Amino acid sequence: MDYSSAELMIINAARLLRDGDVVFVGVGQPNLACNLAKRTHAPNLVMVYEAGVIGAEPARLPLSIGDPTLVSGSVSVVSMYDIFANYLQRGNVDVGFMGGAQIDKHGNINATVIGGYDHPKVRLPGSGGSQEIAAWANRCYIMTPHQKRRFPEKVEFMTSAGFIGGKGDREKAGLRGKGMVGVVTDIGMLEPDETGEMILTALHPGKTVEDAKANTGWDLKVAVEVRVTEPVTENELRILREELDPTGIYLKGGG
Repeated sequence: MDYSSAELMIINAARLLRDGDVVFVGVGQPNLACNLAKRTHAPNLVMVYEAGVIGAEPARLPLSIGDPTLVSGSVSVVSMYDIFANYLQRGNVDVGFMGGAQIDKHGNINATVIGGYDHPKVRLPGSGGSQEIAAWANRCYIMTPHQKRRFPEKVEFMTSAGFIGGKGDREKAGLRGKGMVGVVTDIGMLEPDETGEMILTALHPGKTVEDAKANTGWDLKVAVEVRVTEPVTENELRILREELDPTGIYLKGGG
């Protein structure tokens, strides 16, 4: 069965979601993961969008968090302030989906600059709501291709906090939630150990520990037992390709 690395990551991210989860989700691949979960094992999943939409049932694939289609079938539409203050910060959001240019060994994310802040090599989009989501969601997941440049030992700028410098630093900083509990890549999955360091805990079929180590910018530790993820199914691919993104807005060119 042929599938892209993007489809592989979306499907495995969807499997992490639980029925009844309230998920703070953006557009793009995390959106596809949430909608795939709703159509398979988590029909009662509730999607919350930064623009203020709760329980969205979009009639088509949204192109941005301000896309009017998000309000179709929604439970409620509130202000952006209400979403952050009265839902996210109060602990009413189970899952936050994160992304960024760099993720380091403690799950911190850089989505701001590559190089020095005042004179960067690359200026990135920045935080948006991700800093707040990382701080207050009950658990966070990251989806990203597994490339050495994306996985430095330490991020060049901390846009969103994972475990900062190690386990316990989140609590010292006054942050709630479990932080980055999983990183889904096109090679496998990383999860924090007891010290807050991201280690290899799962591999996708056909991938190896050597693949993961070669594409990580630090000496990647490996769990005692590394599981193999379940193979991608025809039904999961059909839903993604035919129902969720038939024109390939987010799947086309995804690797």
